Amino acid sequence: MKVVLTLLALALPSAAAHGQAGKDGDKHVKRDVAVHRAIAKAHEAAAKCLEAGKPEKDCHAHFAKDCKDIAIGKFCGMKHRH
Repeated sequence: MKVVLTLLALALPSAAAHGQAGKDGDKHVKRDVAVHRAIAKAHEAAAKCLEAGKPEKDCHAHFAKDCKDIAIGKFCGMKHRH
């Protein structure tokens, strides 16, 4: 349930931006795109860290640092089952 709510929270600002016209809407969309790319970059770095055989604790610590202030929650806007 938390995952669904988190995804909705991330999607709502984006959906609202698409309804805006003019420069303000364009700025918001560009900012939203940049945030999504930053989140994706953090997730990719975490995957590479784990693939390299580094300890999960170390990878998650670096991941948390990379995601600070760009996404919601300690899972950088995403959580999966283990």
